[in-house]
Amino acid sequence: MNELVQRLSQGNHPVEASLRPEKTVAALKESIDRAYVHIKFTSTKGGTELGVKLDSDASNFTEADFEHQTGKVHLVGDLTLNYVKVKCIADIDLETLAGSGHLEPIEA
Repeated sequence: MNELVQRLSQGNHPVEASLRPEKTVAALKESIDRAYVHIKFTSTKGGTELGVKLDSDASNFTEADFEHQTGKVHLVGDLTLNYVKVKCIADIDLETLAGSGHLEPIEA
């Protein structure tokens, strides 16, 4: 298995919502509505930003109050990192747009 995938699959790591042009809760909500978010693992050299296609059934937004920018979102989605299919799981706090996450390799 790829070394980066292996490292990010062991335990939780600091993550943040990677948003453009501005890092706002509204921009995160728009990304969630499109079912595609960018998550950045900040503890890797230079950070590792991943584009994640959300799985709406596995993700959870019930604890999120986007209007008041409080609560948290539980984001789950699949992607391919360095030729390895993985599931990205991240919990993001709406006040800071940061949280923790990890990868889970998907068995072929």
